[in-house]
Amino acid sequence: MKLDARKILIRPVITEKATRIKEEERTVAFEVHPKANKLQIKQAVEEIFKVKVESVRIVKMRGKTRRLRFKAGRTKHWKKAYVKLREGERMIEFIEAV
Repeated sequence: MKLDARKILIRPVITEKATRIKEEERTVAFEVHPKANKLQIKQAVEEIFKVKVESVRIVKMRGKTRRLRFKAGRTKHWKKAYVKLREGERMIEFIEAV
């Protein structure tokens, strides 16, 4: 399956854990396309951010059950990728709104 690099990386995941591992382990978290594999994610990050990737780990996140008054539903399932950058590479910075 051929996906465009901009469609593989959906958005960065900015949480407390993601910020901590970004500073300590040189690892960045992204929400990625559900059908993307490790090689496609690695190529997309290298193409978009012009950095070298050491490794990629993938986690499938289950959707959570939510209620709205009397009806129960689910949020969508999604895939998260942890991308570790090689030593000596510049860190990927995201512009965060204040």
